[in-house]
Amino acid sequence: MTSPAVVNYSSEPHSVELREFTRPEPGPEDVILAVEAVGVCGSDLHQWTSSHSWKVNYPVVLGHEFGGVIAATGPAVKNWREGDRVVSETAAVINPDSPLSRAGLYNLDPTRKGFGYGVDGAMTRFVRVPARCLHHVPAGLAMEHAALTEPCCVAYNAVINNARIRPGDRVIVLGPGPIGILCAAMARLAGAQVALVGLERDRARLEVARAYGCEVIVGDATAWARQRDGLGVDGAIDAAGASAALQAALELVRPNGWITKVGWGPQPLNFSLDPLVQKNITLQGSFSHNWPVWERVLALLGSGQLDVRPILGGVWRLEAWHEAFEKMHSGAIVKAVLKPV
Repeated sequence: MTSPAVVNYSSEPHSVELREFTRPEPGPEDVILAVEAVGVCGSDLHQWTSSHSWKVNYPVVLGHEFGGVIAATGPAVKNWREGDRVVSETAAVINPDSPLSRAGLYNLDPTRKGFGYGVDGAMTRFVRVPARCLHHVPAGLAMEHAALTEPCCVAYNAVINNARIRPGDRVIVLGPGPIGILCAAMARLAGAQVALVGLERDRARLEVARAYGCEVIVGDATAWARQRDGLGVDGAIDAAGASAALQAALELVRPNGWITKVGWGPQPLNFSLDPLVQKNITLQGSFSHNWPVWERVLALLGSGQLDVRPILGGVWRLEAWHEAFEKMHSGAIVKAVLKPV
């Protein structure tokens, strides 16, 4: 049995096309998920334009933000049944015996391979998923919203686990992509006053952040950063990845403040890190997420405390993937979701 899949087949730019993909068989501890919704991530766009900085196992089916219904289970799978509504984590391959995995930090396991670049992802009808990756979708949560659990988890890990926000803090988020907007939303949930900063071309996406109670700044954020006492903001979240964003963060953060960097970017810094030393700033990276993060985020989504509807710019059939990619790439929308059915 085959079905269409969005396949990244080469490192050459725009080497993505629809191909027929054979339905996989489950391993002993796997399930086969009938995909109902899959989000388009910035990393999918980076692989499409060949601007990524990670190894890809070509050819590979794209898609790592997904949810659906269990269609089949392997013989060793326990506690999951056909028909269960689930979402999946992204760490498709890990070494369970590594010290990091045994500490629950399998997201940082150096041998980790994720859906959509290391193994086949979910931009197709059926995907093979290790049962350890699964989480139940709360009743009443639409699948096109549940499919966006993964970027919410990236933001939760960056803002709640890897930053040090306290209620009343002033926080700047640099970069109004999906992760930046969700980081701003998480910082608001944590009690911070938040400004989301972008460029002139980002105005449409910046406006989405107003739904989360954020200030919106185009260009220089110095005045907002120094508004309280002239020293700068308590913290900054670099969700842009460009070197200029980190440089701006170093200028905007107050002495003894913090920066959490979640945005990827391959370019060299080409500026001095002396302000990091002089201002005693803590610089923290943040990557991916793990099981407890997913459970917390699903609780937020299920309760309505976190709402992904403001960032959802549309739902497209899988065959219209190119239009969805273009809409996101141009900045016309924040987030696209594909439906294989």
